Order: sequence, then structure tokens, then C-alpha cells
Amino acid sequence: MLSAIGLMGGLGLGLIASNSAMAQAYPNKPIRLVVTFPTGGAPDILARLFSEKAQLGQPVVIDNKPGAGGNIGSDIVAKAPGDGHTIVMGTVGTHSINGALYEKMPYDMVKNFTPISLIASAPNLLVVNNDVPVKTVNELIAYMKANPNKLSYASPGIGTSVHMSGELFKSMTGTSMTHVPYKGRQFYVPDLLGGSVQLVFDNMPSALPLAKEGKIRAIAQTTAKRSAAAPDVPTVAESLPGFEAITWFAMFAPANTPKPVIDRLNAEVLRVFKLPDVAERMKTLGLEAVLSSPDELAKYQATEIVKWAKVVKESGAKAE
Repeated sequence: MLSAIGLMGGLGLGLIASNSAMAQAYPNKPIRLVVTFPTGGAPDILARLFSEKAQLGQPVVIDNKPGAGGNIGSDIVAKAPGDGHTIVMGTVGTHSINGALYEKMPYDMVKNFTPISLIASAPNLLVVNNDVPVKTVNELIAYMKANPNKLSYASPGIGTSVHMSGELFKSMTGTSMTHVPYKGRQFYVPDLLGGSVQLVFDNMPSALPLAKEGKIRAIAQTTAKRSAAAPDVPTVAESLPGFEAITWFAMFAPANTPKPVIDRLNAEVLRVFKLPDVAERMKTLGLEAVLSSPDELAKYQATEIVKWAKVVKESGAKAE
């Protein structure tokens, strides 16, 4: 008859063996990386960099599933099997803001996911249509106070950092403007260039090239310190102390994904985003690699949920 110690020892060895086998067997089919926004934005760029460089023995297939501020794509992953073959490129919106903004969420931002790694952060860039008669944050505030609700600002969806940067700006300046949510960045850029909407707190990787081409005017960036990608563009905080809105991107798997699978994915994320050519590409776009362990991502996400819940409450923002 087996003793309790012998039985537990056998179970322990069996668990180690099964974990080892699982790590070796994974992945056994293509990995679906869901991007919760359309092509062309920072989440899509990062996902495609990973897809191009990943060496997991199976292809990483990008699947853009935009809508509802990223909730549609995130919900797909939340309800997928926890085997590591369906993962998501999460954002500050999908995994820290939306829970406070939407009255009913289709998924739990924490309980339905297993963190893999932080990937990158970026400022948002406050840009305006060239016909808007302002060149600085102070001029914009003065213009908005003299012309309440005359300006409208675009975003790629309710709850995105682009949307909440605008809400934070309104709250801190006591100004008003109209939020116009789109299904993705690619849909509002023509309207911004044409003047149908006048400004946007866009992700820097998306907005900076257009600003450099002179198609729109860069007013300020939303991080506490100036990005090396745009050293001549001041921060909002230089005119409005305390203003900071950082966009971050991170990879998540469904809840209950086995640790060996998470560890394999984490190791590959760290390897890919430390490659010199990938790092250089990110730098030119204004993206800063912010890599982490799964536990570090979980702790960071928890602090961000608290921070943005406060911003949502104070701004009065709600998902329509």
C-alpha cells in the first residue's frame, strides 16, 4: 500500500513530468494573436513585429477584431481555451480603463486573463488640424474657453487612452469639447486632415509621421517627460502640471493557461522585443519597450485599474 508521502511524491513527479511535456508540446498549431483595433495603430504594429520575429515552431497569425473600445477582441480571448493558442495584444483601455467606463463588461479584466508580459508604452500626441488657430497648450485652452464645444476630438473608440486623454484634459482645464468615437484610427484620420474633427490625443506611433510631414500640427505629448522620438514637442504637463496619460500595451492569455506555456510565451516576447532591429523600429515610432514578468504585469495592471477608475469618475465619462 502506498504511503501518503509516497503518493504525494508520485503526484509531484507526475505534475513536473506533465508540465515538462506540455512545454515541449506547445505550440502544436498556429497561435492566434488577437488585436483589438484595426490595422495601422500601435497595437497592430507591435503584434506584427512579434509575428514576424517569433520563433515558436508555429506561425503567429494576426487577427484584427476591432470594436467597442477593444472589448470585442478581448472578449474573444477571454472565452477561448486556456492552451496558449489564442492570445491578445491588450491595451490600457481593454485591461484597465474599460471596467470603470462600461456599465456592463463582457469579461473581467483580471479574472478572465493570465498576464504574459508588458511590451511597450508610448505617449499620446496632442495634434490639431492645421486650420485650428493654436500652436501651444495654453493657446488651445484659451481658445476652448472662448469657444465652448466648438472643437471636437476623435478617438479610435470609447475607453481608449486616446479618449481618456481628452477627458482628463477637459477635466483638468475646465473646458468642453465633443468626443467623436470611431471604429479605429484609420477611419478618423481623413476627418482630422479634412477638419471634420479638429484634434486628437493620438498614439505617437500613429500621429508622429503625419506631424513630421506637416499634415497636422503637433501641440504636445502626454507623458511627464518628452519622448526621444519628439524632443522638440513639449509635454502637456509643462503647461498643465500633473497631466500625464501613458498608453501601454501588454500580452495576455486566457485564464488558467498553464505556467509552462506562459513562461514560453514570456521568454519569446522578451527575446523578440530586445532584438536590435525591433528596438530601433520601436524607437523611431516613439514606442518604449517595457518588458516584464507575468507577475510584474499583474501588479502594474492593478495600479492602473485604480488610477483610471478615479479619472473616469472625476471626468464623468461614460460609454454611450
